[in-house]
Amino acid sequence: MSPKDANGQGTCTASTAAGKHAFRSSMGGYAAGIAKGVAPKARLAVYKVCWKSSGCFDFDILAAFDAAVNDGVDVISISVGGGDGISTTYHLDPIAIGAYGAVSPEVFVSSSTGNDGPNLMSVTNLAHWLVTVRAGTIDRNFSADVILSDGRRLNSVSLYSD
Repeated sequence: MSPKDANGQGTCTASTAAGKHAFRSSMGGYAAGIAKGVAPKARLAVYKVCWKSSGCFDFDILAAFDAAVNDGVDVISISVGGGDGISTTYHLDPIAIGAYGAVSPEVFVSSSTGNDGPNLMSVTNLAHWLVTVRAGTIDRNFSADVILSDGRRLNSVSLYSD
């Protein structure tokens, strides 16, 4: 992990992915148990792309994708989303460009949706070659059916309550 992680976002994401077992874990004394990441034996390669004083620069994001590919990683997870609620075209989006160059049968690329929701343009990182993931803490689901082109209806949930 980087000692320069000013807000904990990267450290939190890394521990979610590969955190070791933490026995007798609890949150405020509730629900004591074992906490661990999804793949606790995984090895991480961490690349810093955002800075507390100046934000996230396109060249840092693109350099991180290049470094990850050159380092031979199997999975790239980038937790950087637009902070302005504005989606941009793919040819101007550093995450879309970097992911397009990185994704292959050997490299899986996922990204966060951003932190803007639930408003118009809440979700960022929508390039078709990305798996875009969102997490939340709301205690309910808003039903939304998805109708496939073959007519099948799948019960699902929506980001929006409308």
